[in-house]
Amino acid sequence: MMDEYVIVGGKKLRKGYTTGTCAAAASKAAVTMLITGKIPEKISVDTPAGIRLNVPVSDALLEDDYAECSVIKDGGDDPDITTGLKIFAGVKLTDSGTVEVNAGEGIGIVTLPGLKVEIGKPAINPVPMKMIHDAVFQVLPKGKGAAITLRVPGGEEIARKTYNPKLGIVGGISIIGTKGIVEPMSEEAWKEALALELNILVKKGFKSCVFVFGNYGEDFAINNLGIQKGRIIKISNFIGFMLDKAAEYGVESIIIAGHLGKLVKVAAGIFHTHSRIADARMEILAAYAGLEDASTDIIRKIYACRTTGEAASIIDNEGLLKVYKRIAENASKRCEDHTFGKVLTGTVLFNEDNRLLCMDNAALEIIKKFDN
Repeated sequence: MMDEYVIVGGKKLRKGYTTGTCAAAASKAAVTMLITGKIPEKISVDTPAGIRLNVPVSDALLEDDYAECSVIKDGGDDPDITTGLKIFAGVKLTDSGTVEVNAGEGIGIVTLPGLKVEIGKPAINPVPMKMIHDAVFQVLPKGKGAAITLRVPGGEEIARKTYNPKLGIVGGISIIGTKGIVEPMSEEAWKEALALELNILVKKGFKSCVFVFGNYGEDFAINNLGIQKGRIIKISNFIGFMLDKAAEYGVESIIIAGHLGKLVKVAAGIFHTHSRIADARMEILAAYAGLEDASTDIIRKIYACRTTGEAASIIDNEGLLKVYKRIAENASKRCEDHTFGKVLTGTVLFNEDNRLLCMDNAALEIIKKFDN
């Protein structure tokens, strides 16, 4: 177990290590077994994060010309679905002077463009692949090579519960990790997965897509707007990051479909919508109500609300429906400004009851061009 920690939301959470680190450690351990004739209890492996780990070795098998062992994935306190899986490496020594890495049971195959691995190749990302090569060359005698086969029992079943099916990775999990270390609740890992999903959508030929913040937005887009699921990406709170990626990947237009509580922030230029980052919803709604000639008493009532649903009831009762139009249009403008005009943006605003509050003209025009 790793003994390094991070503080997330006031809680002390233990770090873990990636499937890439496991693959590198298991490969190095199996090569070491063939060379020394001994089975190590632990094996050291260097990570791109600059941390050297001593990882326990399991399921060791040593024969005359073949060795195999596993390293158990430990994701620390991160809710990582691959934690507990065994990453096996089977090794034969060669005289090639090179390291060859193949994938067997439980490791996915890439079937769509847009990832860091070519179509038809095992889903072993470049950083883990380099980690495996570096780790094995640390113990290989000069002039010797190794043929390595990785496998993950149970990987195919676990992969169905990950992003892999959306990313076009079939048959198993990915061997991943850019730093070799799992940081609990890592936003960076989440954002990287979302960026990959967007890149794959673009590679499929989509130049327009729909960003939603979560399941409610996805359901609304499908059921109320008639948009195909394959065009929708759930971006969580990372609106600014995903707009940047859309501009980078050449996306031409985006519809943002969201609940009032999220889009009122975007309308004010807030591009990370988690409440811990920014929560000025009532201030914004009160200001917008004032711009629509609401009385001082109504503005104060909106400002005192605890939820956007409560505020929306006041807005509805007072006939201040142009507030919704202002939110939608401003959200679109803020997003276009964020991408320096590279990505045309339209906004669809709805409430808790899935009632459409406003769809701006840009969203209408973009939807008309969708080929559903």
